[in-house]
Amino acid sequence: MKIMNSQTVKGLINKALLKNKLLSVLGLAITAIVIIGVMVGGFLDMQAKAQFVDKTLPGKFGRMFNNLPPFAPPNPTVQAALMEMGKPGGILDAKDNLAAGPIALITNPALNVNNPNNPTHTAGTTFMSQFMDLDITHDTTSRLGQVTAPVTAPNARTAAFDLDNVYGDGPVGSPNLYDPKDPIKLRLETGGLFEDLPREANNRAIIADPRGDQHLIISGLVSAFFSFHNHAVDLVRSQSPAISNDEAFSKARQLTTWHYQWMILHEFLPLLVGQNMVNDILNNGRMFYNPLPNRAFIPVEFQVGYRFGHSMIRPSYRANLAGDNGQPFFAFIFDPSQEGKPDPDDLRGRARAPRRFIGWQTFFDFGDTQVRPNKLIDTKISSPLFNLPLQTIGSGTPPTSLIQRNLLRHLTWQLPSGQDVARKMGVTVLSKNDLAELRSIYPSFDSSTPLWYYILKEAELREKGLHLGQVGGRIVGEVILGLLQLDSNSYLNVNPAWKPTLPTKTGKPENFRMIDFLTFAGVDPASRGQ
Repeated sequence: MKIMNSQTVKGLINKALLKNKLLSVLGLAITAIVIIGVMVGGFLDMQAKAQFVDKTLPGKFGRMFNNLPPFAPPNPTVQAALMEMGKPGGILDAKDNLAAGPIALITNPALNVNNPNNPTHTAGTTFMSQFMDLDITHDTTSRLGQVTAPVTAPNARTAAFDLDNVYGDGPVGSPNLYDPKDPIKLRLETGGLFEDLPREANNRAIIADPRGDQHLIISGLVSAFFSFHNHAVDLVRSQSPAISNDEAFSKARQLTTWHYQWMILHEFLPLLVGQNMVNDILNNGRMFYNPLPNRAFIPVEFQVGYRFGHSMIRPSYRANLAGDNGQPFFAFIFDPSQEGKPDPDDLRGRARAPRRFIGWQTFFDFGDTQVRPNKLIDTKISSPLFNLPLQTIGSGTPPTSLIQRNLLRHLTWQLPSGQDVARKMGVTVLSKNDLAELRSIYPSFDSSTPLWYYILKEAELREKGLHLGQVGGRIVGEVILGLLQLDSNSYLNVNPAWKPTLPTKTGKPENFRMIDFLTFAGVDPASRGQ
């Protein structure tokens, strides 16, 4: 038996201790990895639940179809494919001949072949639809293409057609929106031939939602709502001379809001989704948008799908008939070459000049043969929307193609495919051949299509572009009707038998339409003599 000396024994002991220490550290590391894995897994699970389960947080965005998978993974390849779909000159670009000028694009039928007019809509349908959107949804925090749980994204507007984009927080909460000489009336200015929004020295509009000044037509609509309310104040005071300011404001706001809600239900929603869809939802109830009481929210499927309205925009418009030194003012909706001009030759907002007002006979039918149509709901989008002025983009950053921005939002919200939504609804799914143009862009897009594109294609193929089809129509119809039905202050809840009380062209209260709204507001052609 060999006897080891003390040095050898000491070395062996140190090696054993080192081995035990290494094993102990390794054990701790493995334990830490397991714990971190559990924590990360739990966090990701919470995120997944936030994205796909919790859809009923008021004041936040949510989901209408919370159990459907995303249409595609949010990777760079898919993002590049969406950018390709929405690029200038791409498959969605109507390739309007902009060199022909804004007048020819309206008057020459040969220039409309690839971007047809909608014979059932007037040009104003587009912009009243946009105004409605500004009233109920404003996403200020999510980023294009960056995956975001809808439940974490606040909606800066109330999920109700209550005109908070007009009234702000009222005379007390938003005094800058109101006339200092009569603080229950909204502040209006001119600076041109007719009314204009109040503006700062840099021409930035003083309004509750800056998007209301993106272009001249929407700022004209906001001005018309301001004027309507002010006339409503005068009417309320004439009927009750001793009424207090607080009560007069409340009555005038209700009068304005209820007539607006009436037009949504009886004029604009049928144009967008078809009267049959409206009747079906009213008679049989909502199937897919069913928030709990007092928990109305905007689903991201609606927030993106409602952008179908971009397909209805014309490349150019006649803003008015006699405002440009006695001549009509024709212009492109947007023209980046006009950046920095005080009176640009396009219809962008944030500018003031005598010709910058809207002659509404171009946009709504006053019976004088001057009204013009908008574009079909289809997969051909007017070319100016592929090159927006940066000033019109809230973040002030590219991409400048509005269509690319729409498509990237599918990744932001991880939206389901149009096909999966159609199957969920139990309606006939578009075939792969119906969407064959997408195969060369991304192999699975013909069978798992971005929802917005699917909605446009469905309208084009199934409804000849006159209004939305079954998928798009039900999403839009159920949410718009739902918001009216869930609002405890809407006329549908307060007084379902109510009918408009203001004059109509036909003399029948139930026929109150946009032309009557504009007439009461005093911005109609007859009131202006133009």
